[in-house]
This record gives sequence, structure tokens and C-alpha cells, in this order.
Amino acid sequence: MHYWSRSRACLWHKGATSGLGQRVVELRVDDDQDAIWARVAVADSGASCHVGYRSCFYRAIPVGVSAPDSLALTFTEEDKTFDPVAVYGDAPNPTQL
Repeated sequence: MHYWSRSRACLWHKGATSGLGQRVVELRVDDDQDAIWARVAVADSGASCHVGYRSCFYRAIPVGVSAPDSLALTFTEEDKTFDPVAVYGDAPNPTQL
């Protein structure tokens, strides 16, 4: 799978650095044909997040909460699937945990 990276300002191939490539299993398009949804199979550990989690969507936003103090993100995955330092070394990581 290839993605557009806003931080790199270029297209990139998932897995080119990490080896955690993604094979497209299914592609869907919305009714306006201006958005796509991709289902992929992930190589090796099955992880696809560059900070070590199985998925990049490892945090949830609380819904139905009225107090701004209660809007802390909750982690939906407790353990990382791999050590990102072992995979990426000292490469810059734009994600702030």
C-alpha cells in the first residue's frame, strides 16, 4: 500500500523501512467517489503503526462527555507489537504520545 505523508510531503510505500509491508485485500470507494477505504493484510507481526502498536488507531476519543477535563484519549491497545527503536532506529518520529 502507498500513502501520502503530510510530514514528508511525498508518497511512501508502507514497509519500505520497517519491512511491515501491506498487501491490499479490498478497496472501496464512497458514493461521491472522493474517498477510499482500504483493507490490507500486514506482513510479519501484523503490526502497522510506526510507534509499535498493531494499528495506528490505538487511542479512543470519549463520546458523550460534557466536561473538557474528561476528554483525555484512552488507549485501546495495552501492549506494543514490536519495538519501534529496533525497527526504525533513530529515524525521526512525528507522533507525540
